[in-house]
Amino acid sequence: MENAIYLVLMLTSVVSLTFIIERALALRMARVIPPVLEEAVDNCQAASDLPMLRRLCDQHPSPLGRLLLVAANHLDCPKGENIDALQTKARHEMAQLERGLVVLEIITGIAPLLGLVGTVYGLILLFTGMGQQTLGGDNSLFAAGIALALRATLLGLLVAIPSLVAWSYYSKKVETLAVELETLCDEFLQRQYRAAGRA
Repeated sequence: MENAIYLVLMLTSVVSLTFIIERALALRMARVIPPVLEEAVDNCQAASDLPMLRRLCDQHPSPLGRLLLVAANHLDCPKGENIDALQTKARHEMAQLERGLVVLEIITGIAPLLGLVGTVYGLILLFTGMGQQTLGGDNSLFAAGIALALRATLLGLLVAIPSLVAWSYYSKKVETLAVELETLCDEFLQRQYRAAGRA
């Protein structure tokens, strides 16, 4: 039982660390909103600039690039339809940005509970040792129970705390990226429809 608790806690820590590193790489600002595309949105003033924007979006695959391509491909549609198409694509992109965060949230919740299981099991060993000591047993079960209880609690917290910090940080970062993506896409649409006289 003791080894099983430690094994599960170690597995959760490996999974947590994997997702922390993966999200750190995936949620970099330059990867989600490449500066070259941000600049291209500012420079795309009319329909004649759209081929350049499309080319840059193809060269720099990113959430912003995919959203801009959807918006550019629907410029012939009424503005409301374009916004609907953009929102549908944006929901898909947000789901991709949030991928893995639910795993960190789950680990944040279960790691302390796994530590608590270890603590309870350690207390069972502790009281078993106390019962045997009254019958002339040694202190080894008593010490093992205390050690297991403390180690399990410590490991559970050591897994949960970094997972909680990462989950909170990445959730806020996704919100910030979403606002930035929405702002850039809105600026692009406003400028294009205004230039076409369809604002």
